[in-house]
Amino acid sequence: MMRTHTCGQLTKDNVGQTVTLCGWVDSRRDHGSLIFIDLRDRFGCTQIDFFKSNKELFEEIKKVRSEFVLLIEGIVQERPKGTENDKMPTGLIEVHAASMRILNESETPPFEISDESEMGEESRLKYRYLDLRRPKMTKNIILRYRVCKIIRDTLDKEEFIEVETPILTKSTPEGARDYLVPSRVNQGNFYALPQSPQLFKQILMVSGLDRYFQIVKCFRDEDLRADRQPEFTQLDMEMSFVSQDDIFKISENVIKAVFKEALDIEIKTPFLRLTHKESLEKYNTDKPDLREKGEGYKFVWIVDFPLFKYNEQEKRWESEHHPFTSPHEDDIEMLSKSPEGVRSSSYDLVINGVEVGSGSIRINKKELQKKIFEIINMPGDEVEARFGFLLEAFEYGAPPHGGVAFGIDRLLTLLTGDASIRDVIAFPKTQRATCPLTGAPSIVDKKQLDELSLEIKLKKG
Repeated sequence: MMRTHTCGQLTKDNVGQTVTLCGWVDSRRDHGSLIFIDLRDRFGCTQIDFFKSNKELFEEIKKVRSEFVLLIEGIVQERPKGTENDKMPTGLIEVHAASMRILNESETPPFEISDESEMGEESRLKYRYLDLRRPKMTKNIILRYRVCKIIRDTLDKEEFIEVETPILTKSTPEGARDYLVPSRVNQGNFYALPQSPQLFKQILMVSGLDRYFQIVKCFRDEDLRADRQPEFTQLDMEMSFVSQDDIFKISENVIKAVFKEALDIEIKTPFLRLTHKESLEKYNTDKPDLREKGEGYKFVWIVDFPLFKYNEQEKRWESEHHPFTSPHEDDIEMLSKSPEGVRSSSYDLVINGVEVGSGSIRINKKELQKKIFEIINMPGDEVEARFGFLLEAFEYGAPPHGGVAFGIDRLLTLLTGDASIRDVIAFPKTQRATCPLTGAPSIVDKKQLDELSLEIKLKKG
């Protein structure tokens, strides 16, 4: 390694040691015969002293500006009394520079690399590599990693297996628009980017891998808001031979571990449960914020959603959740005569008025699944084209199963207190689904279109 220590590591125990640090110039202060710089990396900052008595080095440091990348060798010293900084872990020491190497220079940044600096979101996203240097953003990305590791460690103890499912898959739109990918080899045909791994995780249950999870990218071509992105990350889970209570218990263990290990906050389980009807009657919403006045977290499962909703425009029933959700076992006999009264075996987890998770007990029998497709007016040939492989799998001993998915981006936004999920994603899109950093989406050349047998026809206006 080029460095012996990070910029957040040195303490009084290192006094007298010769060390080598690497990082970016966070600030520079010139006091005539003495120049200070704060050298920053993702671990913190260390104050470096340059004395005029070392003429060659003193002249060299005068050339250095903010965000230059430096390698500095020096001796760790205690700070003089009265100059200590108890706001930083390295605030009791400083490094007396003996040598310095400029590893790279930097242009003047378009904004100050500071949590206090004010800059527009467009600028932040265009220069995201600079925005991510700010301590707050660095902490958010590290927290994201920690949360994902806590999830994996917790589910590993519960004997779950992480399985990757395809990104290029079949278009089976379930409400939101699919992102489509043309196939060069199979001209005229398209893949879709998955809105969720729903069908694959059910297939995995048929395969006998009875406890699956995945921290997975999903894609929806829909209008965006502060809590939505065209590509997002979710914790996807599926289990066989379980009841709704079993799924709640495991889910609560995961959430509890995340809050304890990431924020050192103890939360009580089991979480409160409200039926969909109770929530609407009492709070006039199915995403109630149960906090009283004050900084805490309130968790509630909303259960017993309606299985169907009526589409007035198309004059037909639609699935409230998705068509693979099992009806409530007490309401199955009502399917044909009174679909409006059928409850589903679905559930949402709501934290402080934000839906962070959703799931259900699934249908695992072919005839019931076909019945649901009939009620939502999906023709048999369309069912076969979209979901024939799933119905066939159900003929080979599909076990009872259910699952849940949690939005990692939304959960992290709650943990950090940020207003937008873009602050917990390394390289997010804007509300217009564009990337100011790379310029995506962008025009492709005619040769690429010709290889795909595609022609662009722009809508007028």
